[in-house]
Amino acid sequence: MAGVAEIHTQASLTPNKLELMRAWLPTQAWFTGDASDLAQAGQFRFVDPAGAVGIQVMLVTSGEILYQVPLTYRDAPLAGDEAALAGTMEHSVLGTRWVYDAMSDPVYASELLRTIVEGDTGAGVPAGAAPTTPVQGSGAEGVELVPGERH
Repeated sequence: MAGVAEIHTQASLTPNKLELMRAWLPTQAWFTGDASDLAQAGQFRFVDPAGAVGIQVMLVTSGEILYQVPLTYRDAPLAGDEAALAGTMEHSVLGTRWVYDAMSDPVYASELLRTIVEGDTGAGVPAGAAPTTPVQGSGAEGVELVPGERH
């Protein structure tokens, strides 16, 4: 069951998320837009059951194109995944955050799969946090996930 994402609503980020994406997205083969005109169109989150990794999917536009950009936020580098590093950010409460293309992060993959199979929703957010785009998995009847197993 999805929980509530822990969000520090009074925290500041340097660079902020759009600034980080403006630098990183042009390095991705699938990005064909103009990073200078990025705008946030929505976002949703998942909760890492261990509470160590922030999981957020940003919906951003560049011109008429909508991009779904899944990111994970970690308090230390993800060993062996240097190629997926989108950049680092300074969080005024949590310190340095290493930001990764979540498509290569096992915590994201596991939580995304669980959400789909269980027909769960994205994480709720506390009052005062940025609004989210609602998401819900379709469910997969007859499929069981082994607790604690990474997929």
